[in-house]
Amino acid sequence: MKWYYLFLAFLLLGIFQSCSNNDDKSELIIDPVEMGTFAKGADVSWVTQMEADGVKFYNAKGEETECMRLMRDLGMNTIRLRVWVNPSDGWCNKADVLTKAVRAHNLGMRLMIDFHYSDIWADPGKQTKPVAWHTLSLSKLKTAVADHTKDILKALKEKGIAPEWVQVGNETGNGMLWPDGQADKSMANYAALNNAGYDAVKSVFPEAKVIVHLQNGQDNSLYRWLFDGLKANGGKWDLIGMSLYPDETNWQKMVSDCIANIQDVTKRYGTDVIICETGMPWDQAAAAKAFLTDLFTQTQALGNVHGILYWEPEAYNAWNGYTLGAFDASGKPTEALDAFTLSLRSGGVSH
Repeated sequence: MKWYYLFLAFLLLGIFQSCSNNDDKSELIIDPVEMGTFAKGADVSWVTQMEADGVKFYNAKGEETECMRLMRDLGMNTIRLRVWVNPSDGWCNKADVLTKAVRAHNLGMRLMIDFHYSDIWADPGKQTKPVAWHTLSLSKLKTAVADHTKDILKALKEKGIAPEWVQVGNETGNGMLWPDGQADKSMANYAALNNAGYDAVKSVFPEAKVIVHLQNGQDNSLYRWLFDGLKANGGKWDLIGMSLYPDETNWQKMVSDCIANIQDVTKRYGTDVIICETGMPWDQAAAAKAFLTDLFTQTQALGNVHGILYWEPEAYNAWNGYTLGAFDASGKPTEALDAFTLSLRSGGVSH
C-alpha cells in the first residue's frame, strides 16, 4: 500500500502548489455563499453603454479587466441593474438588461433588478410615466405596471436567472408614475400602483424580496411619512431600500442619522433594510473609504441590514457628467473600493 500513500502525498502537494501559485485574481471564482449573506455590490447599468463608447476598465495593476469581473475581484457579490420601459436610445431596455444579467450570473454574482417604470430616469425630482402609458386610466396603469414587471422577470427566468431583490420603483419618496401615483396627491393611488408591481414580482419569483426604495436615507421624517402612508393604504413591501450620498464634510453625521433611521424604521414597520445606492465624489477617495468602512461596520453590527451597493463606481472622467464614481482618471478603482475587500469576511444578516 506504500505506493498509495506516496500517490496521495504527491496529489496533495500538487493541489497545494496549484492554489499557492494562483495569484491571478481575474481567474478566481468567488462563491457568493462563501462571501457571506451580506450583499456587497454595485449598480453598473452604464457598463454596456460605456463599452460601446470604447471605455476600458483596469485593475490596480493596470491590466484591462471586464467591469463586472473587476467588481467581483474587489470583493463584491451583487450587481444591480435598472430597467426602463422604452428608452429612446435602447440602453437599459429588456434586451440590454438581459445581456448584463447573463454576464453577472455567469460570474456567480447575485442580482437586484430596479424598475423605474419610466422611459428614462425616475428619481425624487421626476417620476415620468412612459410615453406609451401617458393616457392610461389608473386601472390600466396598474395593468401596465404588472405586465411590464412580469415581462422582464419572465425573460430572466427563461435564462435561468433569479433575482434576489426587485425594486418596485426608484427613489419613490413621493410615489411614482406622476401625477397618478404622486404620493402627496394620492397615497392610495401610489399604494395601488406599488402593489401591482409587488404582486407581479411574486407571481414570477415568489422568493424574491420586493424593495420600496427612497432617497435620503438620513431623513427619518421622509421615511415615516411615506411608509406610514403606504401602510395605511395597504401597501406591500419586503425590504426598505435607502440611498445615501454624503461628501467628505458630512459623512459622519449622515452615517449616524442613517443608522438612527434604520433602527427606527425596522422597529416601526418590522421590516429590514438594504442600502441600494451610495457614493461619494471620486476625488474624495480617502474619505469615501472611511465612510464605507464605517457604514459596513455599523450596518452589519445591527443585524437587520441586508447589504450596501455603490452606484456606478465604474464611471470615470465624469462619464455622462457623473462625478460620484470610484474610479480615477486612468480607469482604475480608487482606494474607496478597498472597503469592500476589507469587509469581505465580515458578518451580516443570515436570513
